[in-house]
Amino acid sequence: MSHSSHSYDAVIVGSGPNGLAAAIRLALEGLSVKVFEASDTIGGGMRTKELMRPGYFHDVCSAIHPMAASSPFMKQLPLDQYGLKWIKPGYCAAHPLDDEPAVVLSNDLYDTAFRLGKDEKRYKSIVSPLVENWDSLTKDFLGPLRFPRRPLQLAAFGLKGLQPAQLFQTRFKTERAKALFAGLAAHSILPLSSPATAAIGLVFFGAAHTGGWPLPEGGSQSIAQSMADYLKSLGGEIETGFKVSSLKQLPDSKAVLFDLTPRQLAEIAGDKLPDSYRKKLQKFRYGSGVFKIDYILSEPVPWKDPECLKAGTVHLGGTFKEIARSEKEMDSGGHPEDPFVLVAQQSLFDQKRTPDQKHTLWAYCHVPSGSTVDMTRQIENQIERYAPGFRDVIEQKVTMNTDDFHEYNANYIGGDINGGRQDIFQLFSRPVSIYQPYATPAKGIYLCSSSTPPGGGVHGMCGYHAATLALKKEFGMSKSDMKFTL
Repeated sequence: MSHSSHSYDAVIVGSGPNGLAAAIRLALEGLSVKVFEASDTIGGGMRTKELMRPGYFHDVCSAIHPMAASSPFMKQLPLDQYGLKWIKPGYCAAHPLDDEPAVVLSNDLYDTAFRLGKDEKRYKSIVSPLVENWDSLTKDFLGPLRFPRRPLQLAAFGLKGLQPAQLFQTRFKTERAKALFAGLAAHSILPLSSPATAAIGLVFFGAAHTGGWPLPEGGSQSIAQSMADYLKSLGGEIETGFKVSSLKQLPDSKAVLFDLTPRQLAEIAGDKLPDSYRKKLQKFRYGSGVFKIDYILSEPVPWKDPECLKAGTVHLGGTFKEIARSEKEMDSGGHPEDPFVLVAQQSLFDQKRTPDQKHTLWAYCHVPSGSTVDMTRQIENQIERYAPGFRDVIEQKVTMNTDDFHEYNANYIGGDINGGRQDIFQLFSRPVSIYQPYATPAKGIYLCSSSTPPGGGVHGMCGYHAATLALKKEFGMSKSDMKFTL
């Protein structure tokens, strides 16, 4: 099937958060844009489905969105006018511990600090500068490596963030503060001894006390839908059920932006790319995978500490040492008996997720790339540890291993939901080099996925930066020519 009779300024392949962001960015400058999506629904990692019963809505991948709330680009879009409604749970996260109250990350910096007791002052001294400089910091670290707008503030963040979480946690005196930090840093899907794992923990602290950790009413699909409706209002087009395997399938355009990973780019556009660049794409390293369970529950999770019922996200794994040990074992190819488990309980805050008083639950743990090991027992043991009787409230469940994730979304190679390993070696130089990471040597061909800086998460910044570069290189626009700038 060929669309060569039509001609567009730019074509985007893939309708995840970055593909849609790139399309909107280009359409805001008056360009004609078309998005092609292989699946029958848009959204990439932002899809919500009735996985088990009609009327019970489950987020397939992304569920809670601190980075969408912090994204300099997403914040500028009038998505509320296109149906997007954010819900902010009472607490961003809860971290239950054995035989003592859960640690709480609340929306309020001072409340969170106060609850940390002996670490109150330490927490405030670490997190207050982040919160005070949040808007400028997010513009700097949610993008490619370049000269920062606020160099001193970014340097202060960088000195902390480039440390391994293992080293950074020694700043805290109490096991409670260390555990809370471990749960945030472990979102990196890396051993906590790896450089720069402190950064993800610090970013989540900052996000908590600025935009919070919200969830979208009705499910993550509503983010995708509001972006798509806004794009259409700007004249953009979207076609679903169109799998691109060759550039020849695409209509004529000045620029093609791929919301895909390097492996797929090499397969589709390989004959246009120099051998040396193609070889570098093949060397791109994918990260660990995930194993996920979606539940329908007869009632909310029976947490030992009811404070956990006020949190959208619950981190399970115990102390810093326990989480560090399980993530290290996973990264070395093992399947820990006591994995770090991320839980999201959206239906407690969003009545639209179920048609009745029952609840949905979303839980996953990290596993080695390509693993097909069933981690149901290990995940449920961790939930039972902090919520005795959890198994009694389960009505139905469905699991997804790394193969299922890859089948669901071609970008999730080996179950990697982050578009590539986000270690220090691939943080800024993803996919190939630090210099113009979004461009390829082939004229008009760009990569705008989470395989480019700043990496995974629903923030759209990879798409924004790739589109901005395309505007300069293909359409000759300088910053002063652009109607939209951050």
